[in-house]
Amino acid sequence: MILLIPVGITGRYILEALVEPLSDIFEDKVTVGERLQPPAGSWAPSRHQYLAFAIMGALPSPSEASDRVLGILDADLFAPGLNFIFGQALLNGDKAVISVTRLREEYYGGTPDEKLFLDRVIKEAVHELGHTYGLAHCPDPKCVMHFSNSLADTDHKERTFCPPCDIQLSHSRIMYR
Repeated sequence: MILLIPVGITGRYILEALVEPLSDIFEDKVTVGERLQPPAGSWAPSRHQYLAFAIMGALPSPSEASDRVLGILDADLFAPGLNFIFGQALLNGDKAVISVTRLREEYYGGTPDEKLFLDRVIKEAVHELGHTYGLAHCPDPKCVMHFSNSLADTDHKERTFCPPCDIQLSHSRIMYR
């Protein structure tokens, strides 16, 4: 089971929009857990961003009820050495985090587009969860595991895995069950 955790002020509708697509893509049950406040020390005031690794560390550990935990944060994230990140996960880990802030058109001064926004959120969630199943970045620009250096990259790729990544995911799911 995949457990979705809202972090901070993240809207519940965002998590609810993830349940069915993630359940279909990963062929697993997806539930929404209790809200988590960002941990002390995760906020970098000079950057006006949260440190992704600190947020991931504060997420609840998977239990018998879940084997993956995805935190969803409606605030900007960063990792050391990078200006910002859409999300982070450890390869073959059990936790991941995404930020939805930069996935909105209005962040860049554009007109709000809820459909496009939620499509981006789903792609980033699938991408980071894919890493937890051992999937690395994929060279296929249409594969959801392709690295997104920009929103144009995210918009170009599909919500799903290319055939080689799908096979690898299937093998990983067998190992984890």
